[in-house]
Amino acid sequence: MASVGFKNIEKAYGAVKVIHGIGFDIQDGEFVVLVGPSGCGKSTLLRMLAGLEEITGGEITIDGRRVNDLESKDRDIAMVFQSYALYPHMTVRENMGFSLRLRNADKAMTEKRVLDAARILNLDQLLERHPRELSGGQRQRVAMGRAIVRDPKVFLFDEPLRNLDAKLRVAMRAEIKALHQRLKTTTVYVTHDQIEAMTMADRIVVMHDGIIEQIGTPLELYDHPGNLFVAQFIGSPAMNVIAGTLHGAGGETEVGSAGTRWPVPQQVGGSNGQAVHYGIRPGDIHLSPTAHGIAATVIVVEPTGAETELLLRVGDTQVIAVIHGRTAARPDETVHLVIDADKAHVFDSASGHRLG
Repeated sequence: MASVGFKNIEKAYGAVKVIHGIGFDIQDGEFVVLVGPSGCGKSTLLRMLAGLEEITGGEITIDGRRVNDLESKDRDIAMVFQSYALYPHMTVRENMGFSLRLRNADKAMTEKRVLDAARILNLDQLLERHPRELSGGQRQRVAMGRAIVRDPKVFLFDEPLRNLDAKLRVAMRAEIKALHQRLKTTTVYVTHDQIEAMTMADRIVVMHDGIIEQIGTPLELYDHPGNLFVAQFIGSPAMNVIAGTLHGAGGETEVGSAGTRWPVPQQVGGSNGQAVHYGIRPGDIHLSPTAHGIAATVIVVEPTGAETELLLRVGDTQVIAVIHGRTAARPDETVHLVIDADKAHVFDSASGHRLG
């Protein structure tokens, strides 16, 4: 196991700069997820850590050792790709032990590591099969097993679940997390899926346009997004965001938008008349049992079993509410909304930064 450090990392392709001075540290044994939309630079950053991309500027360290000029094979890392990258003519056993055979490792030691990894990943009965005889999830486990047998200091995962169906992705998420809890190996995981990031990470690094927007635990980012981008990116369904104006009078503050008054936390900053964006998560909007609260028209009702998702119109704005359990509300009906003000968020419209 090892710590990983990024210091003022830059990457450019000719005149086009794609990574802009990124810096942060990953602790020994930590599971860190790099998340962001396509093209934000997360896979490029991972490939620079792996030694597959040259570093334009800055310094990368593994276990305190500068690795900028080290070949990938000398960095003591193991990488799992979304494409599996298995040799089709080799069995599962041969694929998993291939990297050790390249190093002329002891045959007995190689066999022991392959068997140990196979037991961890429930591949014991598949060792003599070829990749064409395996399902997508089994192939991904073989790719993970190939990484495990190397006993690296750092595991790198580049969107390993992208090619799997939805049900299998959920199962593999749990397998990868359980694997990390068992092995305690420092892990850097790249995904564009914020649900993967929320469920797997010790800490999340949110990237956008080659910069870091925020770093924190999943719940820190969910409960206290530092800016509008993070607020809208983290959470599913996405946070409702409404453009409005901050009003403060007599110690009470609210956001006005198209005739609707949205309550805000008492500790929110800002100034009277400031242009803001008001954010409230769908789960923090509740239906009032009486005709009190913010009037809304039901557009769509989507029952999912344990919860019901409502698409609503408030004035000229659409919002989503997630109600625990069932509701009698139907399309075109008028309902009244109660907002959990302490969980509302207010962002400066000009900078996008959170107020308060």
